[in-house]
Amino acid sequence: MSILENDLLIKNAPVQLTTFESGNEMAAMAAAQINYHIMGYFPITPSTEVAQYLDQMKTRGEHDIKLIPADGEHGSAGICYGASATGARVINATSANGFMYMLEQMPVQSGTRYPMVLNLVTRSISGPLDIRGDHSDLYYALNTGWVIITARTPQAVYDMNIMALKIAEHAKVRLPVIVAYDGFFTSHQKRKVHYFEDRKVVQEFVGPCPTEYPAIRDSKKPITIGAHMNGDDLLNNHYQQSQAMYAAKDIYNEISKQFEQISGRSYPLVDLYKMEDAEVALFLLNSAAETAKDAVDRLRKQGIKAGIISPNIIRPFPSGEIRKALQSVKSLLIGERADSYGGNGPNLTHEVKSAIQEDPNNHTIVLSRVFGLGGKDFYADDAEAFFNMALEALDNGLAEKPFDYYGQYIGTEENKIKPIMEPQYGDVYNSGLIEISSNEEVNSLKVKVPPLRALTSKPNRFAPGHGACPGCGILSGLELFFKGIEGDIVVLFQTGCAYVVTTAYPHTSHRQTMMHNLFQNGPATLSGTVEALLELQKRGEIQIAENTTFIMVTGDGGMDIGMGSAIGTALRNHNLIMLEYDNEGYMNTGSQMSYSTPIGHMTSTSNVGRAQKGKAFHHKDTAQIMAATNMPYVFTGSEAFPQDLIKKAAKAQWYAQNVGTVYGKLLITCPANWKTEDRFGTKVVEAAVNSCFFPLYEVENGLTAITYNPEEKDKKTPLTEWLKFMGKTKHLLKEENKEMLIDFTSEVEKRWTKLKMKNENPYL
Repeated sequence: MSILENDLLIKNAPVQLTTFESGNEMAAMAAAQINYHIMGYFPITPSTEVAQYLDQMKTRGEHDIKLIPADGEHGSAGICYGASATGARVINATSANGFMYMLEQMPVQSGTRYPMVLNLVTRSISGPLDIRGDHSDLYYALNTGWVIITARTPQAVYDMNIMALKIAEHAKVRLPVIVAYDGFFTSHQKRKVHYFEDRKVVQEFVGPCPTEYPAIRDSKKPITIGAHMNGDDLLNNHYQQSQAMYAAKDIYNEISKQFEQISGRSYPLVDLYKMEDAEVALFLLNSAAETAKDAVDRLRKQGIKAGIISPNIIRPFPSGEIRKALQSVKSLLIGERADSYGGNGPNLTHEVKSAIQEDPNNHTIVLSRVFGLGGKDFYADDAEAFFNMALEALDNGLAEKPFDYYGQYIGTEENKIKPIMEPQYGDVYNSGLIEISSNEEVNSLKVKVPPLRALTSKPNRFAPGHGACPGCGILSGLELFFKGIEGDIVVLFQTGCAYVVTTAYPHTSHRQTMMHNLFQNGPATLSGTVEALLELQKRGEIQIAENTTFIMVTGDGGMDIGMGSAIGTALRNHNLIMLEYDNEGYMNTGSQMSYSTPIGHMTSTSNVGRAQKGKAFHHKDTAQIMAATNMPYVFTGSEAFPQDLIKKAAKAQWYAQNVGTVYGKLLITCPANWKTEDRFGTKVVEAAVNSCFFPLYEVENGLTAITYNPEEKDKKTPLTEWLKFMGKTKHLLKEENKEMLIDFTSEVEKRWTKLKMKNENPYL
C-alpha cells in the first residue's frame, strides 16, 4: 500500500492509503470502520461476501459489530428493523430475490422513520434464475420510501457507505438508505481504491449516534411504534415522509461536500461526463456509465459532441439537475438494466421524460433501451452502438422506435433445441424387486429389498453430464434414494447446488419432470402441483400414472429459510416427500453458515481466528422438528448404509402415496467446503453415523425406531473420529478449543440418549 497521491490530498486532510479491492470488500471496510452495532444478514449471491468479510474481520478483532445470521432475508429485515428501533446503528446487504423476500418490511421501516444502511448488490430477479447483475431488484426499491444512492465503482461503494449513514441519521431525513451497486461488475471486480488509514476519521465524520428521536431505550420513557392509523393520520404521516425524502436531496449535497473536504472526492447529485456542450448523450446507471466513457472519448475525437449523464442518487430523483443537463442535448438514449413490463419503457425512462416535460423549451429526442440483463456484458462498443442509435434519431428528427431491447436474439426454427435422449417413464422405473407389506400389530410397514446389485438395472434419474464438484455426495446420495422409488416421479428442486449443477440452460440432467422454485417456498409450490394434478385427474381431464411420486428436494440451507413452508405443508398433509440433503451449510453461495451447521464448525460466515472459534451455537435437529408435526413418516439416511436408505425410500413412497407427507434427511459430504478428500465421502458420513452425531432412525406413525445402533454393533466411535476427517473441524481437536469440543460432545450424547429413550418407549 502507499499513501494517497498528492494531487488528491488537500490541506490538513487525513491520511488515506491505496489498495486494490472489490466493492463488497469496501462495503465491509466502511462498515467495520463505522463499527455498526448490528448486522442481521442472510447469504445470497453476489452480496454474501459483505457478511463474509465482516466475519473474517471480526475473527481478527477489527470491529465489534454483532453479526446475527437470520433464517432468511425476511427475518434479516426484521432483525434490522427491531435493532434500528432501539436507536442502534444497523447495516445489511442483500440481492435479487433476497431483497424481494424482505420487500414488505421495507416500507414499515421507512414509514416509522428508523435509519439504517442497506447495501443492495444488484442482481437479476428470478425467474428463470440468474445470479448475475442487472437492476430488476433495484427498481422494486423505488417505491419503498428508502433513500437510494448509486455507486459506480468500489471507491464509490466505500465513500457512499460512509455518507449514507450520515444522511440516514440527519434530523431532516431520518430515513433508511440503500447503497446500490452492480453485482459482479462492481461487487467482485477489484479496482484501485483509497481509504482512510484511521477509522476515527470515519467515525468523526459520521458523528455520534443520535438520541433525540423516539426509540426503545428507556423504560421511563415508553413509546409506541407503528400505531394503527386512520386515513387522515396516514395521509399526514406519508406527507411528512415525502417531505423528508425531498429534504434528503439537499442533505445529500451538504454531506457530499463535507466528505469532499476530507477525502478530495466529489459526488454531485448527477455525474456529468463531457456534458458541457454535448448534443448527443447517454443516461446510464452505475458501472455501465464508467464503461461508456471510453466510447465518449472515441466519439469526441471524431468531432461528435457526446456525453454521459449518470445520477449518484435516484431517490429522491434529481429531476432539476437532469433537466438542466439536457437543456442543449438534441438526442438522448436511456439505457436500463431492467424493464417495466408493458410500460413502454422502464422506470427511469419515464422519470427522465417527466423531468424534461417540465421544461417547455426542451425538445430532446428520447430513446429507451433495455440492455445487459442477467449480467450480460456491456462494452464500450455497445455504448458506441447506443450513441449511433441516438445519432440516427437525430438525423431523422424523431425516434422511429422509442422503446426496444438491445442485444436480444430471437432465434430461428432450424436452430431449435432438440432432445438428446428419449424420455424414460413408467415400467422402466418399476423393478418389481421391492416388497412392502403392512404390519398392523405395530402400525408399521415391513419392507424387503434385494441386494443393491439387483437394483443397478433400474435407470438413474439423472443423466450424465451434471456439473457437481468432484466428490460431491448430493447426486450419488439422491440416486441411491431413488433406487427405492418405483415408477414415475415429479420432482421439485429448491435453489441450491443440486438444482444449479443439473439444469444449466438449455440442457437438463433430469430424465423426468423437474421444476424449480426458490428456497423459501418449495414445499408449498409442490403441494399446489400435487393438489392440482389430483383435481385434474378427479375431473377426468388428465390421467396420472398410479404410482407417480411427488418429491421436493431441498438442501444448502433450504430448511432454514424454507422451514415455515415445510411445516405448513406437513400440517396440511399433502401426498409428497420432502427430502433434505444436509451438507451443513449454504454451499451454493460459498459455504456460509446454516442452522444445520454444528457448533464450532468453520464456514465463510463462522470463521476461526483469535476472536471466535467457528459457529457459536448448536445445530438444528430438523428431523425432530418435522416429527413434531405428526406427519406419518420421518427418517434419516446415509449413503454409507445403502440397504437402510433404500428401505426407507420405499417406505417413504408408500406413505406419500397412501397417507400423506413424508420428510427425510440425508447427511451429504461437501469435499470443497468440508475440506475433505474427494474419495472419502462415504467414509466421512459413516464416521458421523458411528459417532452418533447423525443417528439413523425413523419415526413411523409417531413411533421412533433406531435402524442402526453403533453401540449394539460395537462400532460406536468418539466424536473426534469424525471431526479429524474434516479440515473445517480440525481446530476443535486443539487443546485451546477443548471446552467447545466438550460442549459439542455433550450435546451429541444428550440427543443420542433421548433418541434411545424414544426408541425404547413408544409414549415418548
